[in-house]
Amino acid sequence: MQLIDPNHPAYRRLWVRVAIVAVCFGWAVVEFVTGDPFWGVLAGGAGAYSFYILFWTFKPQPPATEPAAQPDAEEEEEGPAATAEKPSKDGQAE
Repeated sequence: MQLIDPNHPAYRRLWVRVAIVAVCFGWAVVEFVTGDPFWGVLAGGAGAYSFYILFWTFKPQPPATEPAAQPDAEEEEEGPAATAEKPSKDGQAE
């Protein structure tokens, strides 16, 4: 079971992955400096795990390309005359 899903779109950007690992290791340093090695080991373990998942085994998925938007059939049939007879915002024809 993975705690971090590396295929999630949030992890595509490199700066997001670097920030997660840096915060975990930074927090481990804070815990060791303040004299609480238990929480420092836990934060360091979270940093090591996130580094392993987000950098070592990370295989970026290519972004899914969406087809270009096709105009609706109704929009294709309307000409300039049909648009001139449409009512304006206040409900009266122009």
